[in-house]
Amino acid sequence: MLRITTQETPQAMTLVLEGKCRGPWVEELKRSWRKAVASASGRVLRVDLEKVGFVDERGKELLAEMYDAGAELNAAGLMMRSLIEEISAACSAARRSGNLGGGIQGRRA
Repeated sequence: MLRITTQETPQAMTLVLEGKCRGPWVEELKRSWRKAVASASGRVLRVDLEKVGFVDERGKELLAEMYDAGAELNAAGLMMRSLIEEISAACSAARRSGNLGGGIQGRRA
């Protein structure tokens, strides 16, 4: 299960995730992300992963899309911070190679 809570301030909109980002919950996160993008009105978009314990491949791909679109990904734990670093590196490499929107998919063999 994945709990998704939206926190709004005048400066930012944050999707706070709790649980496991996998299976059908990835689609639910995608819907929440689209709503956030539509209503952000120029505010910073953040995704808080501090209480996430697991992310499957589809979840990683979605987080990479969010990051590539400008979302700030935040985490506290070692595993999620490592995932954010992986996403950041993959998106940066994709941009350097001219493969915009390549995200984490470019890292699969």
